[in-house]
Parts: sequence; C-alpha cells; structure tokens
Amino acid sequence: MPHVPATSSVLLRLLTAAGYRVDHRADVAVATRLRDRRAVVIAPASRSPVEVESLFPADSVHRILVYDDDPGPAARDVAGDRGIEVLDPATLGPALGELLLPAVLGAGEAELDEGMDTPFALLPAGARIVRPRVGRAEAEILAGVDGPRFTLRLVPYYVAPYRVRPASASGVHGPPLDRTIAVQAVSRRAEVWEEGDRELVAELDVPHQYIAPEVGVQEAAGIAMEAIRRYHVVHVDHTEQHGGALVIETRRVPPSADDIRLGPLQLVYLPHWYAEGHGGRVVLDAVTGRRAAAPASAGEAPAFSVK
Repeated sequence: MPHVPATSSVLLRLLTAAGYRVDHRADVAVATRLRDRRAVVIAPASRSPVEVESLFPADSVHRILVYDDDPGPAARDVAGDRGIEVLDPATLGPALGELLLPAVLGAGEAELDEGMDTPFALLPAGARIVRPRVGRAEAEILAGVDGPRFTLRLVPYYVAPYRVRPASASGVHGPPLDRTIAVQAVSRRAEVWEEGDRELVAELDVPHQYIAPEVGVQEAAGIAMEAIRRYHVVHVDHTEQHGGALVIETRRVPPSADDIRLGPLQLVYLPHWYAEGHGGRVVLDAVTGRRAAAPASAGEAPAFSVK
C-alpha cells in the first residue's frame, strides 16, 4: 500500500509528477490530467461537494474529491449523487496507487497527437453549389401543396472538415474521426454532413435564386465547435452504493476543445425547393428530399440575381 501523504502539498507534488496539471484556488487545489480525463479536487472538509463541484472540468470522466479530514456521511451522499468519488486520509492510501499510475493508453494512442493535424479540404475550382438530386417534378410530388409556385433557392452554408477524438467511459481515446460540419449562414443551425453525399458544381442549368448569408465566418466557427461537441458527446455511467441501494448516475461527456481540429470554413450553397400555395409554404432540401425550415430572411426578393 502506498504511503499516504501527510499534507496536501506532498500529494500535489506527487500528482504533478504523475502528469497532472495543478491550479490553486484559495483553499482548494484542482489537479487535472487530459490524457485520461481524470480530475482531482483537494479541499478542506468544511467545503461541501456542492461548493466545489463547479471546479471539475465539464469534460472530466473521473472526478475525485480529496478531503483533509472525514467529511461525514451527508457529504459522501451528496457527492455520490453527483458522481464524485470522495477520499479522506483513511481511504486515500488504497486509492493513491490508481491516481498516480500513468494514464493507460489505447492501441496506438501514443501516436494520436500526430494524427490530430487540422484537416484541410480543397473545393473544386469555382464549385460552390451542391448539385440538386430532386427535380421540379419530384418536388411537386413530395411537397403536397395545392396550386404551388415552385422556386429553387440556394441557401448559404459555411462548411468545413473537422477531426475529433471522442471521449470514452474509460477515458481512453480511440482513433480520431474525420467528419464535415455545415452551419447554415442564416438560421445558424449546424449539421454533420456525410462524406460523398453532396456533389459540388460551379453552375446549375435551371433558374434559381441566391439567399445572402447573415453570419460571419468567426461566428460560424463558434457555432460549429459547439455543434461538434454536442454531436460527439458520450454517456458515462457512475455507480455508487447508498445504504444497500445501487445508484447509477449518467453524465454527458463531450470531447474537449483539445480533441477537436476544425478546418477552414468555406461558403457553399445548398439548393432548396420553395413550394408556396394556398396552404402555405413547404421547403424541401433539393438533395435529400426532406422537408426543411425556411431561413428567416428568405423573403420574396433574393439577395443575388436570378438566373
């Protein structure tokens, strides 16, 4: 059994040597290790788990609260309800070996940092329009609107490749994933596009209108990062025993900003059929045929010329 440190300063030196980054917050210290998403908060027994919970990083998988004295059963119950493991001088010894062991690497994880370069996608020269797959005839059938007037409008999207290492319940990363994020430049909605689903062309041979973008590149990048973290969130179950009852808490753990590489955003136009008739307006994605929400500013007057 490893020796229990006599003071928190000794424990912090051990954690630092084990690869943790330590931050001091008044009478509390926070030690985090990115490789296995482990976070340790060292606090006096007078601080409740509710007070210090916000000090744990949102994307941490293993959350440990180390007290300098026995905090009592009430504090342990509160911490257990929040998925926090509590240690004190009596229980730190058996757990110290696990805390100080080097982070376990998955197969090939030692090389993952090299595989996390920022992706870059070159669009074909002059090609900024996604080729529609749903023609006017198919759109009339899918819309189901009486007496409609059909208009093909090109909706602006900021599109970028990205690379992500999703979190896992064990804290061990798998190989990075390559995907494409698209942020609509009017509604600010983001979606993940599958590779090869959309073909880019320079022009369309049918009359169409352009809708002007209302979102800048910088804002779109922020929207894209948040959407990527939501899309690749994992659910981690934390089990605690309370008076003979087994309590399972599920937490959502998104990838950290260090585990995402967003490529350059480029403006692409996605065609939509606007069917307007007596029953109102129906908007169809001209690539998938699915119904879509109309951009808020898509009025009667297009921002660009009509072909």
